[in-house]
Amino acid sequence: MSSNNIAISLTIKAPIQTVWDSLAQWEKQGDWMLQTKVWVTSQITQGVGTSISAFTGIGPLGILDTMSVTSWQPPHTCDVVHTGRIIKGTGRFHLREIDPQTTIFDWSEEVIAPRAIFFLIWPGLYLGVRISLARFARTFR
Repeated sequence: MSSNNIAISLTIKAPIQTVWDSLAQWEKQGDWMLQTKVWVTSQITQGVGTSISAFTGIGPLGILDTMSVTSWQPPHTCDVVHTGRIIKGTGRFHLREIDPQTTIFDWSEEVIAPRAIFFLIWPGLYLGVRISLARFARTFR
């Protein structure tokens, strides 16, 4: 197994707190993430220790991604650790304020997988996340 990184940044025309508040609504992420349903599996819904599950797929065919929040620094950074049987690694949302109405959203993942498998899934993963983040940015127009 090896560590494989993927990162995407985009500019969102909205205040940083507004972007953070939208990201922190876990169940609503399914509104902009391609073919994904997200739900909280812990009693707490925000902060360190929050557990989240996300199923990405069509019908019963897909992948379940379970994760737990390991760092929570509103309105800037949320780190998660992926705890599922298939998806392992870490993820990060990081927001940077450019001006009062503009935020940079940095999304990154460290995927623990054999490098050959990662290279096979990378194009689809990158494209899916890129499209999803563009959909997220459009929610602020």
